[in-house]
Order: sequence, then C-alpha cells, then structure tokens
Amino acid sequence: MRLSRAARLTLGIVTGVILVVVYVPLLVVLVNSFSTSTSLTWPPPGFTLEWWGKAFQSAGAVEAVETSIVVAIVATAIALALGTLISFALQRFDFFGRDAISLLVILPIALPGIITGIALNNFFRTIMGVPLSIWTVVIAHATFCVVTVFNNVIARLRRTGTNLEEASADLGAGVWTTFRLVTFPQLRSALLAGGLLAFALSFDEIIVTTFTAGSGVTTLPIFILNNMFRPNQAPIVSVIAVVLVVISIVPIWIAQRLSEGAEGVSVRPRAARRR
Repeated sequence: MRLSRAARLTLGIVTGVILVVVYVPLLVVLVNSFSTSTSLTWPPPGFTLEWWGKAFQSAGAVEAVETSIVVAIVATAIALALGTLISFALQRFDFFGRDAISLLVILPIALPGIITGIALNNFFRTIMGVPLSIWTVVIAHATFCVVTVFNNVIARLRRTGTNLEEASADLGAGVWTTFRLVTFPQLRSALLAGGLLAFALSFDEIIVTTFTAGSGVTTLPIFILNNMFRPNQAPIVSVIAVVLVVISIVPIWIAQRLSEGAEGVSVRPRAARRR
C-alpha cells in the first residue's frame, strides 16, 4: 500500500517530534556532565572533565555500580536457567493448564513495577519473614528477567521445530548429545539475546528495587535518585546517568543484532552425521 505525499509528510513530522522528545533530554544530560555549573544552569557557562574524574573516584558511586552488576549477573543467570526450562516445558509438552502457566510466566513484565514491588515486599517480610537484602533484590529482578529469556527461547523453539532433534535421535544420538550438538547451537543466539536484555532490564531497574532492597543495599539507579538533588552532586549524577545509558544501550543493540542475524541460521547436527 502506497501512502500519499501528505500522509508521508505527516508521518515523518510525527516521527521526528517523537524522536526529539525522546532523545533531546538524553543529549542535555550528556552536555550537563561536562558543564562547569554545579547547579546545571542552562546553557552551560563552560565545559570541564572535572565531574567525570570525581564520579569515577566516588566510593558511593563505584559501590553502587558493583552492586548493580552483581545483582544483574545473578538475576540473569537465574532467568536463563528458569526461562529456558519453562520454554521447553511449554513448547515441547502438552498438559492441562499449559496456557494458564504461560500467562503467569509473562504476567510479571506486564504488571506495574510498584505493584510487583509491594507484593514482593509483603511476601519477603510478612509471609517468609526474610529481612530485605541484596538477595531479595536478586530474586525480585529474576521474576521479570525470566520473561525476556522465556520469550526469546520459546520463539526460537517454535521456529526451529523438532526435525533435527528427531533425526539425531534416529541416528543413535542420546538425549544429552542431541541437546549439546543440535538443540543448544540453535538456541545459542536466543539465549544470548535474552540474557543481554535481562541484564539491561535488571541493571537500571529502580521501582521494584526500592521496595525489595535492604537499608544497606544501594544500586546505581537508587544512588542516582538519592543524590540528584543534593548540592554539587547534580553534575556527578549526570555523568553516572550517561554511563548508565551507554551500559543499557549496548546490550539491547547486541541483542537486536543477534535476533536479526539468527533468522537465517541453520544448524547441521554433528551428532546426526555420526553413525
């Protein structure tokens, strides 16, 4: 269907306005990280690298980054294991309640973060009697990180089917050999893409973290929220925000490239070639 010239022009203008609204504030944050103003007046009176040096020397900022990385790595590992297992169970087996379980798996990513945070806070403190700590944050992040892995893996399983696995089994390969040489190579890019998305999602999450973190746990987003309105801290927060944006964009870009590149990938099972 061809659009009229007026429709194309209108669509181009609307798209341009949306991109400006989304990305101009990010550019402002980038510029403010080099501003000589301690209160981030606009336009910047001058430019300096002082705040970048102070940001990387800030013990609180470095500790917050380390905490966010640890939480994101552990939550992603849990999500990879659980998301993959659930995907195989729901795609390869037919049982009562399968659709309901699929809905329950996807639901955490659709719920508002504040609802998830309150529910998990009550679960940990009231029902389980567990004090809030870095591990409650990990578990909370894993609940929605599982969804990104699940969506990637189950989509790949639906697309690849079971023909190669059945051929491998017919030629005498065992279950583990078939998985290692046939199934896993087909899922590798989907797992990596899901893991990168899960890491990015966990790294900059703040709402659920606020409700599930103990008093001594400070992730990078919480550090930014606590310091962005303090005197002389705004430029340092801008530096950290720029770093956070870059760290979040890179995994998402890599995951997108992997998902696009995996469309035409075909795997010849080595196990099936063995007699």
